[in-house]
Amino acid sequence: MSCIALSVGLGNVWRFPFIALENGGGAFLIPYLITLFLVGKPIYYLEMILGQFSSRANVKMYNYAPIMRGIAYGQTMAIFFVTTYYSSLMALTLHYFIDSFYPTLPWSYCRKEWGDLCIDSKLDSDESLKRAQQNSTAVKKSSAEFYFINIVLQEKSNIDDGLGVPNWKLVLTLAFAWLVITVVIFKGIKSSGKVAYFLAIFPYVILLVLLIRALTLPGAFDGVLFFLTPQWDKLLDAKVWYAAVTQVFFSLTVCYGVVVMYASFNRFRHNIRRDCNIVTSLDTLTSLLSGIVIFGILGNLAYESNNPNIKSVVKSGPALAFISYPDAIAKFQTMPQIFSAFFFLMLFILGIGSNVGIISTVITVISDQFPNIKRWIVVFASVLICYGLALLYVTPGGQFVLNYIDFYAVTLVVTVLGVFELLSASWIYGVKNICRDIKFMLGVETSIYYRICWAIITPIFMTAVYIYMLVDYKPLTYNDVRYPESLYALGWCITAIGVGQLLIWGSYAIWSGPELSFDERFRGAFKPASDWGPLDPTALKEYQDFVRETTSIKKTGIWSKILDNIFG
Repeated sequence: MSCIALSVGLGNVWRFPFIALENGGGAFLIPYLITLFLVGKPIYYLEMILGQFSSRANVKMYNYAPIMRGIAYGQTMAIFFVTTYYSSLMALTLHYFIDSFYPTLPWSYCRKEWGDLCIDSKLDSDESLKRAQQNSTAVKKSSAEFYFINIVLQEKSNIDDGLGVPNWKLVLTLAFAWLVITVVIFKGIKSSGKVAYFLAIFPYVILLVLLIRALTLPGAFDGVLFFLTPQWDKLLDAKVWYAAVTQVFFSLTVCYGVVVMYASFNRFRHNIRRDCNIVTSLDTLTSLLSGIVIFGILGNLAYESNNPNIKSVVKSGPALAFISYPDAIAKFQTMPQIFSAFFFLMLFILGIGSNVGIISTVITVISDQFPNIKRWIVVFASVLICYGLALLYVTPGGQFVLNYIDFYAVTLVVTVLGVFELLSASWIYGVKNICRDIKFMLGVETSIYYRICWAIITPIFMTAVYIYMLVDYKPLTYNDVRYPESLYALGWCITAIGVGQLLIWGSYAIWSGPELSFDERFRGAFKPASDWGPLDPTALKEYQDFVRETTSIKKTGIWSKILDNIFG
């Protein structure tokens, strides 16, 4: 349930439908499903296996190859940044949830100071067209967009003169979001595990209510067909496959260390293979379900505005949940407040479920490294630091910061470290040894599907994605506005620090080795530590006996070694 609450989050409800829309509609589903089976599912299962087998979080899990421990530190740094900006999104959803209880939705009408360029979101199509014709040369914006930018964010056009002062309303909603997270994680995984039942199940109740409502709206089925109808030419576009991989990473939260952390609390013999199938399948079905709900609403919006082009009725991107959806909700004729309250409550619950897992990973790593510090001190210190940094995102220049941190401190770092995570598990520790450990822990043989994915397909897939990112790189912008030049150099320095953890901790593993010569220390850093295996002493002794009994004669020749690693 914790993994479901983690994986089924904001990425499923508002990111997936419009990533699909921008990349070929139904045609995107084909690369997405292929990527899920060749990248997402194998990595998810691998991380669950390593976490449960070692009963250790992501840093100590790398006892199987100490030289690669920097991967975990880099991932922890990235997930720390994620938890700060993710909480700011929760603050926004809570702001809109509170606003949903006004007699008239505050984003549904224009203020005088917005001038004639504003169109009321609640106006019907005839009124909207009439108002738009008054000044046909100017670009019109909905009142929902003006409300989000001018009232909620109080957004600046650039950050050349600084970020500005935080919005006090968002400061309060952000504090409440962190208060809820703190209450959930305060007693550790046992308390958050119980809450996970609610965090995982409640959003589905809301989604089903929204599904029924959406499909009963006029024009809804046109929107659903638009979502599911493929554009086959998009399959040859590398950008579509890149979008599919990033969506799988974002949705399943793989290569961040969170899945390893959750799995480390499982019973040693727990049926992790079943859990992997359930979570990855449910994550995909949730994305499809939310896509049907959202495009049903957009189909109705296109119907009401006499606009045959569904893609043009909304704005996609980071602000989607706070412009396009409120704009669509404002056009509902019957009690839009109820619909709005349910929708933003669902987003807030989804955010809680994901952020609990994210911040718990950071706390677990710190607690593992400093066992003498009481856990409640680590929790409060982590929450206060995260809250302080999250205040940057609720300033007038906050969206510039969010976009910047997400790219340089998270996306670039996680993609590189994800490739090294797979290579270290599959080729340094070895697929053959992983399958042996699965046999000892679960008593099952590993299928050829997982063996080939871990060893060949998934690393190649991820490497190709990273190469594409570098080849397609353009200076980062937000709303087509460039950042100050100095920030580009700083961004690459942040990326280098995250990826550089691999070199720093790899060097430490070599120099801290017990062997005398450099060559011995170097070779020893690639080998499992003496205590690698189950955390329970009895199970560890049984495992070591099992390893001795199943150790085969080493193969000679490069091809013999490769085939032996994959197929045993």
